[in-house]
Amino acid sequence: MNIKEFYLNEYPTDELGIELNDNITFAGLVTELFGGDDVYKYIGVYDSLVRERLFSELANQLNKPYDYVYNLWLK
Repeated sequence: MNIKEFYLNEYPTDELGIELNDNITFAGLVTELFGGDDVYKYIGVYDSLVRERLFSELANQLNKPYDYVYNLWLK
């Protein structure tokens, strides 16, 4: 399941979900975080709530606390 499918399934009433880039994945999001690239550009939505929700799911998939993912983004 890619990020857009996940997001639309989990947050069907959030209108920003349809604006997410179509082919992005959580594996790609990890790569963006480790590469220090622009996460907002990667996901295609410049909204902190969407980012937080995706970081939360990524942390869940990695079996890490949210702060782990958040701190990767801050570096």
